[in-house]
Amino acid sequence: MTAPIAIIMGSQSDWDTMRHAADTLDALGIAADSRVVSAHRTPDRLFAFAKGAKAAGYQVIIAGAGGAAHLPGMAAALTELPVFGVPVESKTLKGVDSLYSIVQMPAGVPVGTLAIGKAGAINAALLAAAVLALSDPALSDRLAAWRKAQTEAVAERPEDKA
Repeated sequence: MTAPIAIIMGSQSDWDTMRHAADTLDALGIAADSRVVSAHRTPDRLFAFAKGAKAAGYQVIIAGAGGAAHLPGMAAALTELPVFGVPVESKTLKGVDSLYSIVQMPAGVPVGTLAIGKAGAINAALLAAAVLALSDPALSDRLAAWRKAQTEAVAERPEDKA
């Protein structure tokens, strides 16, 4: 059986950011496949993956990309599955270029766009989990427990470091 979530990225270097999505999904007990699918360097791989993603059993795609960041939008244009885009921080423009590229999709080609970097990768995983949890009560319970633990981890008072 195919994992319900695919994590795709434009290059191997994007894994430093996208591994946070994989780790979050793993913590929630959700299987995910991770792969490099570059919109620019491997367009045939992208087309084959995105066109066949639903038939392969994926339910959500998390797409991380830096620079021109065309991967999330191109994936969304080729599948009706939900696509969550994670802007990967670039050296030149700190990920703002990636954010603008992903968030400015034309009407009719939606990409759920997250924050730049690690926070965006984690939140993309949580959104994907929430989508799957709509039809999976056990996952819904795990997600609720994860969120409760996160809330309980916030101290009410600052620690005295003196």
